[in-house]
Parts: sequence; structure tokens; C-alpha cells
Amino acid sequence: MNFQQLSNLQYWASLFSGPWSLIINVIDILIVTWLLYHFSKAIAGTKIMILVRGVLVFILAQILANAIGLVTVSWLINQVITYGAIAAVVIFTPEIRTGLERLGRATELFATAPISVEEKMIQAFVKSVAYMSPRKIGALVAIQGSRTLQEYISTGIPLDADISGELLINIFIPNTPLHDGAVIVANHKIAVSCAYLPLTESTGISKEFGTRHRAAIGLSEVSDAFTFIVSEETGGISVTHNGVFKHDLSLDEFEAELRKVLLNEQPKTQSWYKKWIKGGKV
Repeated sequence: MNFQQLSNLQYWASLFSGPWSLIINVIDILIVTWLLYHFSKAIAGTKIMILVRGVLVFILAQILANAIGLVTVSWLINQVITYGAIAAVVIFTPEIRTGLERLGRATELFATAPISVEEKMIQAFVKSVAYMSPRKIGALVAIQGSRTLQEYISTGIPLDADISGELLINIFIPNTPLHDGAVIVANHKIAVSCAYLPLTESTGISKEFGTRHRAAIGLSEVSDAFTFIVSEETGGISVTHNGVFKHDLSLDEFEAELRKVLLNEQPKTQSWYKKWIKGGKV
């Protein structure tokens, strides 16, 4: 099809000459409309949108010139559109690439299933602990459950930041302004750092565990928060939840505890022969 055809009445009549032709052409028009809609959404706000507007003006001018019979003007506009498109591809290559990327995101074709907020939190926590534990960087993080931790949040320095492994690592680097005290996570955000938690009054806690561990245990005794600790003396990983204290966890065991609390996943039980092999009997 060319622009001369758009002003030809016989061409438009041929599109609807029969029922089958009508159905095919309606489907064709709907597909083109859908593609143009998503294309316009993808390039909205980019420099290439200005170019597209200019091209549309030239196309409308050519249609009008064909309808009136201005052959020379129509030929000139056609040349501008033809060679201008080649020049535009060269000039606007970065914008075209950006627009096509946005088009791919807008249509969501072949997109993978979205990751839940809880899954992103787990990945961030595991990433931070995997970095801090072997380097013996002390850390204390409390994740708010169904009961509010506002009493303890009010003692910290407000952050209201998105959770990421890098940010958690940076907070607990020694001798930085935010590394002291606890990080409290609430509503899928790092609410505060440098918060003070209640110390446990239990006398049955081993002396090998310091203030961070006692604060985590103390919080678990008065709330349903899930708290994890990285020891700065040993690098050991510990967790507390509902008054239960588990220490010296491996990274896999720590992740399993996170999933059990945040995703309500039950830990997978190993088959007897895997336990047998790990026990060194094979």
C-alpha cells in the first residue's frame, strides 16, 4: 500500500467486498491499532516522539496533496519521508533503542513471573548476611510481624528506605554513623537504624552471646518479630522468633528460617540416604 491508495475510493471498497474480507481486514486494523497504541506508550517522553509527530504531519500533508492533485508537492514530501527516515535512524539510534526496550516492557511479552516483595526481602537479607558473616561484621535486624514495633522504631534514626543487601551491608560497616543498634524493618521498608531493643532478663543465656543476641532474644519475648544477628566475634548467624533462639546456623539454614516466617514455607526434609551420606557413612 502507498499513500496514493488512501485517497482511492475503489481501494476502500475492495477492503469490504465480502464477509470474509471484512473479518480479515477488521482483525488487521485491530492488530495495527494495538501495535500503534503500545508503540506510542513506549516512546512517550522520548526525543523520538517529536520525530514521530513530524512524520505524521508530513503523512497528512501528502494525503492532502494527493487528494487535491498536487503531484509535485506529493513527490517532494515522499522524498523527504523516504530519506528522512534513514537519517532519523542514524541520528536517533539511542532513543530508538530506549523506545524499543520500553515497548518490550510495556507489552510484557515472554515476561517471567514477578518476584514477590517477601522474596526480594529474603534475597536481600541472605545477600547481606553472606557478605557480613565471613567478614565478622556485626549486625542486628528485626522484621516487624503482626504486632507493631513503633515503641522501638521511635528510638532509631528514620530511613524509610527500600530493602537491599548493599544498603544493609553499608549500614553495619564498623565505625559508620548508622552501624550501632538495630535495623528495624516494617511494611517492607527499612524503617530505622540505630534502634534500641529490650534486653532479655533471662539468666539462662550463655555468656558467649553479647548485647546483640540478648537484645534479639528480648525482642522475641515481647513481640512476634523475627530477628537475625551476625556476631562480630565469630561471624555466627543466629535468629530469634517467638521466644525461640537458634544460633550457629549455616546460610542455607538461615534462608530456610526466613522462608518459614516470611513465606510460611516448611523446610524440606532430607531423605534418609542423604543424611546417611552427609554423616560420612558412605
